[in-house]
Amino acid sequence: MFAIRADLLDFTAAPSWGTPTLQGVRWRPDHWLLVGDDGRIAGAQTADPGPDWQRHDHRGRLLMPGFIDTHVHAPQLDVIASYGTGLLDWLANYTFPAEQRHADPALTAAAAAEFLDALLAHGSTAAVVFPTVHKASAEALFAAAAARGMRLIAGKVLMDRHAPPALCDDVEGAERDCEDLIQRWHGQGRNAYAVTVRFAVTSTPRQLAMAGALGQRHAGLYMQTHVAENRDEVALVASLFPDARSYLDVYARHGLLHERAVLAHGIWLDATDRALLRDSGAQIAHSPSSNLFLGSGLFDWQAAIDAGHRVSIASDVGGGTSLSLLRTLAEAYKVQALRGARLNAWTALHAATRGAAEGLGLGGEIGHLGAGAMADLVLWDWACGPVARHRDAVARGALPGCTEQGLHARVFAWMTLADERNLAAAWVAGRPAYRRETGP
Repeated sequence: MFAIRADLLDFTAAPSWGTPTLQGVRWRPDHWLLVGDDGRIAGAQTADPGPDWQRHDHRGRLLMPGFIDTHVHAPQLDVIASYGTGLLDWLANYTFPAEQRHADPALTAAAAAEFLDALLAHGSTAAVVFPTVHKASAEALFAAAAARGMRLIAGKVLMDRHAPPALCDDVEGAERDCEDLIQRWHGQGRNAYAVTVRFAVTSTPRQLAMAGALGQRHAGLYMQTHVAENRDEVALVASLFPDARSYLDVYARHGLLHERAVLAHGIWLDATDRALLRDSGAQIAHSPSSNLFLGSGLFDWQAAIDAGHRVSIASDVGGGTSLSLLRTLAEAYKVQALRGARLNAWTALHAATRGAAEGLGLGGEIGHLGAGAMADLVLWDWACGPVARHRDAVARGALPGCTEQGLHARVFAWMTLADERNLAAAWVAGRPAYRRETGP
């Protein structure tokens, strides 16, 4: 048993959109968070828990639930920050060549370990992950996550056309691989299997039908894919599926939209698409840094709120430029600003924690600091460097009395200026998973 003394921040419900209020915000400054021997949160209190608990005094630091990255490509660390081109050229020039190397089991095992350690070092303790088309790539991710105790959702990528031959599977072989991976890994520890359709362009209707049947055959499977990221991509999908009403409708026709479906991007959607997302329970994994870097477009979060469908936050990497969801949230603010809206810190951070967990059906396990949740925790310095420390001091001056505006001002400044360098430590299921070697 151990206890951490810090400023505790999490959410009990979805915050209000627009002008920030404390709706749904749980702020407990200078509290002890208690973690039991089972790796779950036992509670929180202001009083010292006493000598029966191993105590870690981090007063003056911020303790939050670990971030949940709902869309990220493990093999793309090789191509992060590569120059130029839009989505379709990016795939051909950078992504597909990098992914072909993961046919080597030794390489993909080492890469999976490096990737998950990098996630932890950026404050993400759970993720929905794309490996590659190779069965060994998915195996390596599941094994590495199990060794770290992480909550991981992943699955072998499905592609049987419009990709290099070395990255194309076939329907029967892909189905066999998926069935084997599901039997070996789905529901084992904290691993869960996701039927993983790369995107509609790279799967034939027959493969999409197989993917939909897999989800119906096995209880609790997730589904992950991409949708409506780029206008050229949308036009290509329309030419390949002329009978479908829209890009999203391609997935709906093949039984791939349900409450455990995670669709990355979702920029070029219309009102009918958004209603379909709401009614199916599917969510959009908003990837703002990737959308800006590749010039894909500006996600309309307000339209999602109005339609009532779920939105979570994703780094995407390597189209994105960092595994840090703090950096990603700062980019999300800019995307909304360009659309004439203002994303408050509470909505942003909720989408990276409790909102993401609830969208994945995991609200009882992760995403908050309530009793009974797994102790997936991240400890942050409020400020690193002279500029951020100065800004934090100014924001702190508005905090006496804990006004709504004062607290939001401080948290928003932290969210905007902080990154992985602010991360002091992380725990997964109550076990130490990361510790920074030097001070802020």
